[in-house]
Amino acid sequence: MDRRALALALCATFVVHVAEFARAADGVLSSATTATEAGLVDISELVPDITLDMRYAGTNNFVGRPIDGYRAARCLLKSPVAHALADVERELRKHSLRLKIFDCYRPARGVRHFVRWANDAGDQETKSRYYPNLDKSELLGDYIAPVSGHSRGATIDLTLQQCDHPATACRTLDMGTDFDFFDSRAHTDSTQVSAAQRSNRHRLREAMLAAGFRNYPMEWWHYRFEPEPSAEIFYDVPIE
Repeated sequence: MDRRALALALCATFVVHVAEFARAADGVLSSATTATEAGLVDISELVPDITLDMRYAGTNNFVGRPIDGYRAARCLLKSPVAHALADVERELRKHSLRLKIFDCYRPARGVRHFVRWANDAGDQETKSRYYPNLDKSELLGDYIAPVSGHSRGATIDLTLQQCDHPATACRTLDMGTDFDFFDSRAHTDSTQVSAAQRSNRHRLREAMLAAGFRNYPMEWWHYRFEPEPSAEIFYDVPIE
């Protein structure tokens, strides 16, 4: 296959993957009012010392304030998803690597908070850090949608850490951009980052894929478990 044909094939694959993620955003809102009713479990129950950096429970995120529904810094997932993620963590530890988690289940009210923020053209406080090359209105669609796969409890945002002995001496691997950086440089296979940074992204992708998680090509940190336990249902249970 020549270079032009290869480029076209890769582009087609990218478009298909994005479309599939977009279609998966459809569904119905569950009547569940608690995590237990929604079948959500805390990953810390399976891996007590897993590293959490739950950005939306605090101010270190693209909105710049805690997000609606995030009343605690916890990672909740549907049970099969949580067990698969625990398998990833256990396998990575054999190679002195660990996960660092940014977001897991996301209440529907949190997604609505994102949409309100994206529609507020007057709030540009985080532009230089998170979307320097885009007009804020362009975030709606590919990056911020009215319904998120996270609200089904099978999608997760995360990165990799290199952990030397003792295990507390961990450093986050360089992925070329920060989490939630809205730019083509954050595309998993972007050629705008270094070979080493892209290799780190691919190492994360390989580890996640082995346990059934599929990457969203526009965001190196974004993974969805397949098959989803509740592909047609999303939740608005607060995290507390």
